[in-house]
Amino acid sequence: MSEYMIETQNLEKVYGTKVKTPVLKDVSLKVPKGSFCCIVGPSGHGKSTLLQLIGGLDKATSGHILIDGTDISQLSDNKLSELRGEKLGFVFQFFNLLENLTASENVQTAMMFAKKDPKSTNRRAIEILEMIGLEGKANAKISELSGGQLQRVAIARSLANNPDILLMDEPTGNLDSKSEQDVLKCIFDIHKSGKTIVMVTHSIEISKQAELLFEIYDGRLKNG
Repeated sequence: MSEYMIETQNLEKVYGTKVKTPVLKDVSLKVPKGSFCCIVGPSGHGKSTLLQLIGGLDKATSGHILIDGTDISQLSDNKLSELRGEKLGFVFQFFNLLENLTASENVQTAMMFAKKDPKSTNRRAIEILEMIGLEGKANAKISELSGGQLQRVAIARSLANNPDILLMDEPTGNLDSKSEQDVLKCIFDIHKSGKTIVMVTHSIEISKQAELLFEIYDGRLKNG
């Protein structure tokens, strides 16, 4: 296995056919296993696109993306889905939770394709929610939770299948300062457990705490 959990090689992303819009240009980076890194840069310069490519949510125009040594550009759609389910957890700025479900049920949606017994998935969901400070909230409806609690439910969902990597796109972008601190404590505790975390952020304070910092400007990596 590679010493790097994530590696991109000469990554390019271009949108459009007749009118082409380059978004990422020759991006090569390496993220060691167990590290906490941030991707920063102005809005619209390719940060979220890079995160989506790393997570296999979009396909690169050219270049390679290796996840724990596996080149995901060489995988079939089914194999890529399997890798995402096993290796990757996603946390987004706007939570992406299902409002008609409880906190526990939202976490369990990530385990739908694991073919586990419903009782075990419910137990696992409750354990994760308790681990990140949401004791007693398993049966709460999404409408009954605060912004900080919603983001922690989203983080719990990302941990459902015990992935090696968490990919986070502005996870504190919609939170007040108190909720942001609560969520960040949760994230840093998860990192200490050995997870590799890649976070897109505009927060200078968060980026100062990163072990690795990648700056994207006009689709190019300024450092790395």
